[in-house]
Amino acid sequence: MKLADADLLTAIVTPFDDKGQIDFASLKKLTNYLIDQGSNGFVIGGTTGETPTLSHDEKINLYQEFGKIVGGRVPVIAGTGSNNTAETIAFTNEVAKIPGIDYALVVVPPYNKPNQRGMIAHFIAVADQVKMPIVMYNIPGRTGVKMAAETIIKLSAHPNIAAVKQCASLEELEEIVEECDKDFAVFTGEDAQALTARVLGANGVISVASHSYAPQMRAMYDALYKGDYQAAGKLQRWLTPKMAALFMYPSPSPVKALLNAQGFSTGSCRLPILPLNDDEKKALAKALDLPSDKLLNKQLPLNLGE
Repeated sequence: MKLADADLLTAIVTPFDDKGQIDFASLKKLTNYLIDQGSNGFVIGGTTGETPTLSHDEKINLYQEFGKIVGGRVPVIAGTGSNNTAETIAFTNEVAKIPGIDYALVVVPPYNKPNQRGMIAHFIAVADQVKMPIVMYNIPGRTGVKMAAETIIKLSAHPNIAAVKQCASLEELEEIVEECDKDFAVFTGEDAQALTARVLGANGVISVASHSYAPQMRAMYDALYKGDYQAAGKLQRWLTPKMAALFMYPSPSPVKALLNAQGFSTGSCRLPILPLNDDEKKALAKALDLPSDKLLNKQLPLNLGE
């Protein structure tokens, strides 16, 4: 499957065992479940994967094993970006050698706060020198700067820039969809925009909520494709408060708490992100309309639907 044909990609967590090491057995279990439930692509080593806390060697090992787990069934995007252009190029080319990794996720450089000319120069330098297609990641809430729609449109013409993960307004998404190169894929990174983005012509969503709500999100898109807009809209309205709840505490602590309660053993988060305490778990359960005792005691079912 090509990236442009995917619509529901999961930005997958990195499971850790009791010693804080990557738990590949749990990763395999979760990955296979998500594919079975309708996810047709992944971002590995993104924000939700706690990439800033992974060492270089851990990331390489994670990507090698994940490539084997997925085995070419769906597209895989691996996080390789940083605020150092030369380092991004070097690491992306290292990742490009890993079987099963199809694209590199390259974030707008955080902390440095480049202007639009600097962003264009950064992405062109990376795209010109790496040996795999890249997906730009525009997430101003984490980087401190926003890549403007016109910058994305200009960069979309580069033959080695395949897509963007866009976390901004729907108005900007409309402009990008309308004006970008015809072979350029556009994904919203905002779960609550999943349905609207698709209606506007975007390829789909790179999602956190799909960890636990993939069946409902797949049903929503399937209803849309059948022309049943009322059913699709009803599902999005049901999903939206749950999507918001998964970010009521620093991510990925809420989604990991939920997955642990569903039996996926994704473990804790690495510092500086803390796992949810019991009071926070109760508040999360309330926001998700789930029994707090079952979340606290890790007894939630796999299907969290109506």
